[in-house]
Amino acid sequence: MPASGIEPRASAVPFSPYVSLRSLVRGEALTVPPAASVRETLLLLDQRRADAVVVVDGGGRVPLGIITLHDVLRRIALERCELQAPVASVMTGGLITVPADCSAHQASVVMVRRGVHHLVLTEGDGSYFNLVSQADLHSLPGMRQGDLVRAILGARDLPTVVALAGEIRSFVVRLISERVVAETLCQQISSLNDLLTMQVIELLAGDFELPYVPWCWLVFGSEGRLEQTLATDQDNGLIFAAESEEDAPALRAAFLPFARAVNEALDACGFPLCKGKIMASNPQWCLSASEWQAAFLGWLTEPQPDALVNASIFFDLRPLYGQDSLANHLREWLLERAASYPIFMRAMVENSLNWESPLTWWKGFRYDGDKEFPHTIDLKKHGSRPFVDSARIYALALRIPDTNTGERLRVTGERSGIPGEDLAAMIDAFQHIQRLRLGRQAAAPPTAATNRVNPDELHELDRLILRESLKQVQALQKRLSREYLPA
Repeated sequence: MPASGIEPRASAVPFSPYVSLRSLVRGEALTVPPAASVRETLLLLDQRRADAVVVVDGGGRVPLGIITLHDVLRRIALERCELQAPVASVMTGGLITVPADCSAHQASVVMVRRGVHHLVLTEGDGSYFNLVSQADLHSLPGMRQGDLVRAILGARDLPTVVALAGEIRSFVVRLISERVVAETLCQQISSLNDLLTMQVIELLAGDFELPYVPWCWLVFGSEGRLEQTLATDQDNGLIFAAESEEDAPALRAAFLPFARAVNEALDACGFPLCKGKIMASNPQWCLSASEWQAAFLGWLTEPQPDALVNASIFFDLRPLYGQDSLANHLREWLLERAASYPIFMRAMVENSLNWESPLTWWKGFRYDGDKEFPHTIDLKKHGSRPFVDSARIYALALRIPDTNTGERLRVTGERSGIPGEDLAAMIDAFQHIQRLRLGRQAAAPPTAATNRVNPDELHELDRLILRESLKQVQALQKRLSREYLPA
């Protein structure tokens, strides 16, 4: 039994930072009632070879506090705690809890920000589910980025945060030069950018009189999928709770100046303002929970071209800062309904199939005809996007809560019976294209050619793998068409 009292995962199951904690933890975590003595708690920790136990109210299964082996020994030695004293008298209250369905990535970021080694996982009704420790997760951040993370968390003004944004890019460029795999690179970028954005929000929140209602900063698109690269603009929004529709306009007006300040600060950090104005400072995307549902429902019922574009961005939502439950409930609401709108699902499939392969029939490359950058292929438009679009459709159809493309494909494979080799080939193809995009971005400043590559300039092996990766797009789209479009 590991230190947290949670049984280890089977080694055959690969760890992913995108899956929910519920699916990662195994076995029943240790709990004691508040009336248990310190001696009984110590004996339990010793018997189970654990380093932490949660104090739980027996009636409602409500977590009241946590006791770590280090804490209780310190209190016995230094504070002369009586062994017969109730454990409630020495436990640490004010628990930091996260929903059991939040991702390992999300939990890791919370641990780093709050400086804790354990998180209590709760169900939707607030009851106790399990305990997860930092040792149970892949460390975030890694040893090599620890100083950078500490600097972000210690930043006390925006100029410092702006400077650190540049250091994040330099750090990632070094990882790219060392040929770190794409999935790890995107995870590192997203983790650091999450921390940076959260620090910006915290620095600015105190400057505004925000309404006393639950709210949450949302991220969409590549940031929502944890697939940010070095060239990324802002895609964000804000959701807030309103008791009635009449309250929403006044609450929105109160949040907008704050949202505008955050967007401008992120722009200064190197995340350009979204040209399509998909930002929390746009009143159109600073909405109450019911207004967000109404917007989503409008796209589902009338899948016009603009609706499909919006769905491809907003349906990859995840919470970043604030009341996570607002975003989680919105996503659950969407997943419960999307598949019941067949016209919308068909339009999404047809839209994703509107893709011209960059491959010629004789196994060469077809350039996309861009006059400014001839003899190049847009690796985002013609490479990674078809994978992203297909994975999103499967997620909506199968009610998969994950937002990451690779994880969506993995879960789809498990539920649909896609052969393991075929599934691995699809995911590897997607990651290879992402790796080429990152390498191109690291080699040059952000320009219109950031995602473009001339296949003739690639190493022979990279060119061969790119060709095979683009074939996987064709295979995935054939499967999608066969399953969702009638013959």
